[in-house]
Amino acid sequence: MLVLFGTGVVANVCLSESKGNSSGWGVIATGWALAVLIGVFTALLFGSPDANINPAVTLAFAIATGDVSKLVPYVLAQFAGAFVGALLMYLTYLVQWSKTADPGLKLACFATGPAVRYPLANLLTEAIATMTLVLGVAAIFSKTVSATGPAAGLGPFLVAGVVWGIGLSLGGPTGFAVNPARDLASRIAHTILPLGAKKGPSDWGYAWIPVVGPCLGAAVAALLLRAIG
Repeated sequence: MLVLFGTGVVANVCLSESKGNSSGWGVIATGWALAVLIGVFTALLFGSPDANINPAVTLAFAIATGDVSKLVPYVLAQFAGAFVGALLMYLTYLVQWSKTADPGLKLACFATGPAVRYPLANLLTEAIATMTLVLGVAAIFSKTVSATGPAAGLGPFLVAGVVWGIGLSLGGPTGFAVNPARDLASRIAHTILPLGAKKGPSDWGYAWIPVVGPCLGAAVAALLLRAIG
């Protein structure tokens, strides 16, 4: 649900024959925030006790708590879900792919890319954005902030607000992947799916940044949480 809604809003903005074409960055940031909201609620509906839909967040809390037992099964599920979400988005916009001439816009529907390609700066941006995400989520559910935590059902809305803020404030340089599964699984989908005559490459030279950057930022946030815990 996260990737279906998130990549879907990018496709709505970027694809030439979509009704949302050229509606702008604010729409994309808002769409991704709502994607997180529906993704978390759907995970809760299907019985996930943690509703983790981001490997970087899973990694952070594994480091912060010292409990790594959930890391591998959660990450595998997150990547599988992200790929299915990208596939469903592709099917939703099935007839639009051949109508869009720019291969870069097609890739943007699936994966992030830098506004200015500078690997170290791009890596730092992804790390900072993910660090703020993890710290924001930790603050929302912290008993230090609120003895009882957020009211039932409110937490996902607050997390979505954090993602919305990250998109509007920190998302410009790289498109704010902040989620290795969201980017890598969707990029794999872009590689294997037919997207019309002008498809273009999947930019695998950049693909490590939205994986490594979020993991680094999550690890830093986790160490900070351990330090204050």
